Amino acid sequence: MTKPATFKYFKTSPEIIRLTVMLYIRFPLSLRNVEDLLHERGINVSHETVRYWWNRFGPVFAAEIRRKRVQQLRAISNWNWHVDEVFVKVNGKRHYLWRAVDHEGEVLEVVVTKRRNKAAALKILKKLMKRYGKAETVVTDRLASYRAALRELGALEKQQTGRWLNNRAENSHLPFRRRERAMQRFRRMRSLQKFASVHSSVYNHFNQERSLTSRGTFKLTRTAALAEWRELGAG
Repeated sequence: MTKPATFKYFKTSPEIIRLTVMLYIRFPLSLRNVEDLLHERGINVSHETVRYWWNRFGPVFAAEIRRKRVQQLRAISNWNWHVDEVFVKVNGKRHYLWRAVDHEGEVLEVVVTKRRNKAAALKILKKLMKRYGKAETVVTDRLASYRAALRELGALEKQQTGRWLNNRAENSHLPFRRRERAMQRFRRMRSLQKFASVHSSVYNHFNQERSLTSRGTFKLTRTAALAEWRELGAG
């Protein structure tokens, strides 16, 4: 049995839908900002259509990107994980956004929890191990929940803490923070988890680390990433 096309029953062309989803997720734009940008290009859609498209296709595109990257990352045998958590307000209540990145800044996993305890730390660490295997080292801050979770997993000797060691994870929160301000925060924990997961996959896809490469290399990798994006959901 063949898999039905992602864009079946949609009258709008897939190219416009992909462009809309990319603009909204990748850049710190509101729904109405994206509507205005599309209108400037002669595309007449409402902000509610933008909302529907990203909710419908964002997770599909993110899953496709993540599936390809997991296959590549699992082949790495010697790597480090950097895990960190930040406060996030959801409908006026404090929640915690846990993020794990590798030694190159690739976002591996994003988890939203109501508490910052051992169970929450176990949740993200177990998801990491299930999807990517085991790391050589796990860099964290001095939060006691990490130590308790790693002790239960039998990987306490892999933990590393230090004042500057976890800058990689702390800096990885910045793109999402900019995006959060544009969205005027979140009203449900479920919507935060959904958007954070999709945003991390799209960020991974387009993050070329331009400061570490020449202009020529950056242009080639950026073009390749955009060409790959235009093929998402085509199968």
